[in-house]
Amino acid sequence: MRLLNLLLKTDPQRGETLKRLVAESIREYAARYVLAFICMAVVALCTAFSAWVMRDLINGVFQNRDFTLAVWFGVTVFSVFLIKGVAAYFANVILSRIGNAIVAAQQTRIFRHLLAQGVDFYHQHASADLVTRVTHNAQAARDVLQNIVTTVGRDLLTVAGLIVVMLISDPLMFMVSGLVMPFAVYGVNQLRRRVRRLAQSEFTSLSSMVGVVQETVQGVRIVKAFGLEDRMQDRMDATIDAVRQRADKIATLGARTAPLMETLGGLAISAAIVYGAWRVIHQGVDAGAFFAFVTALLLAYDPAKRLARLGVEVEKGLVGVRLMYELLDTEPTLTEKPDAASLKMAAGTVAFEGVTFSYRGDEPVLRDMSFVATGGKMTALVGPSGGGKSTVIALVQRFFDVGSGRVTVDGQDVRDVTFASLRGEMAFVSQDVFLFQGSVRENIAVGRPGASEEDIVAAARAAYAHDFILGLPEGYQTLVGEHGQGLSGGQRQRVAIARAILKNAPIMLLDEATSALDSESEFEVQRALDELMTGRTSIVIAHRLSTVMRADKILVVEAGRVVETGTHAELIARNGLYAHYVSIQFGDRSDAAE
Repeated sequence: MRLLNLLLKTDPQRGETLKRLVAESIREYAARYVLAFICMAVVALCTAFSAWVMRDLINGVFQNRDFTLAVWFGVTVFSVFLIKGVAAYFANVILSRIGNAIVAAQQTRIFRHLLAQGVDFYHQHASADLVTRVTHNAQAARDVLQNIVTTVGRDLLTVAGLIVVMLISDPLMFMVSGLVMPFAVYGVNQLRRRVRRLAQSEFTSLSSMVGVVQETVQGVRIVKAFGLEDRMQDRMDATIDAVRQRADKIATLGARTAPLMETLGGLAISAAIVYGAWRVIHQGVDAGAFFAFVTALLLAYDPAKRLARLGVEVEKGLVGVRLMYELLDTEPTLTEKPDAASLKMAAGTVAFEGVTFSYRGDEPVLRDMSFVATGGKMTALVGPSGGGKSTVIALVQRFFDVGSGRVTVDGQDVRDVTFASLRGEMAFVSQDVFLFQGSVRENIAVGRPGASEEDIVAAARAAYAHDFILGLPEGYQTLVGEHGQGLSGGQRQRVAIARAILKNAPIMLLDEATSALDSESEFEVQRALDELMTGRTSIVIAHRLSTVMRADKILVVEAGRVVETGTHAELIARNGLYAHYVSIQFGDRSDAAE
């Protein structure tokens, strides 16, 4: 770890990030790293030997004019380089596989962590930023480790071996050559600080670029409808240009190590040659030792340059690693209790008891709300947009925790049961239908993985989706495209309803489930939903009051409170807010009451 501290001695926080990454990886891949280090040590020893052999080659062959010895040296050098090549091959293969494993493991780890987060987490983080962290940051972890391991295992060992050769050959010349080292360290440290700042900006710009692409793809119909192509292109051009400019600056800064090291390296080598030659000529120093020293110095030049660049390369990658750990260290705000039990279903009664809730501490969305959705009955929520109806369904599934009060299912607080057992007893159809990339069949089967083909077709028939599915190019195997863009809005909604029907859960949650259907399709699907909801607890949100008139209980929700409760007939007779909504939609309340 001493080398890690030297790399980032100016920033303890980044030093801790680096040590954490190295510690985790060494623990996971220790055996393979040992093999790679052995191979790289062989490479380093072979390089050092090729310099050392110059001493005996000069003294034995040229001074003694021994051709047989020259042949022996030639065979030896060839064998050494053959061994070096084989060792380098295995080192590269092992390190590449470790690197690929690191990327895969970190991406899996990040994605698993994202799945563990609550819905509120995604309200606070842009999807483009999360996508970039899964891809770019995991690769940054790989790059940082590969740079450190190859530089330490190959370059540092090589330089160390060559330093030994130089010290044995001529300690005084080594001291003269080493006078340039402080200048190299100082120059690289200055570059590293500037690279760190630019790398952070580059990541931000990269996330923005991903965001523009996502918005364009997901909102392509709006882009086309409003003629926003030029505007989106301008945004993309500006973002790409920002990424390019920062990448250029980082490349320029990184390249500055080249003239620095070339100048200092040339100074060290020329000083060694001039001073060494003077000592050989005027002081009778061994010529073989001189050539061995110069050879070692020349061979050490390239790995020394890579060592000098290590700090700069690590700084670039550590920005991504730090952001990766920042995400991984974010604790889910919504967790199961350690002693959470499985939900014990009975009638399926859902109750809100004095529930108050707000998003991120803002103005309450629900205010002291209390009601009971009787098991096996249909409870409808109606009222103006923004009144809190969709929030009710979110709290039933425990996507969020209430601020005060409690939500229960058959008398059990949803905070006291496991997520899987709670949500496993519920089927949800949202007004914002989401379909996964894959076939129509796969999207319906999400409702019950492992369902038979007969059950999937039956669910599609019940949702009045079977006929249009058969009309698709590949039937049930037709790919729906990203977010279901290959289907119409009504078709997507019927696939979502089929998914809920297939799940066959005792509690149905429908949030504008027929909002994207035409009148004929709505009538057909509503019949299927009515049959599906029979004997089940159903909480239904609808703005089309015709779909909830048969509800066993209608709750009128306004400004986060239940302001009216009753059946359709009771609320019409009361001539209150519900009756007002009916009059707006139907004109004549008496006709609607019938």
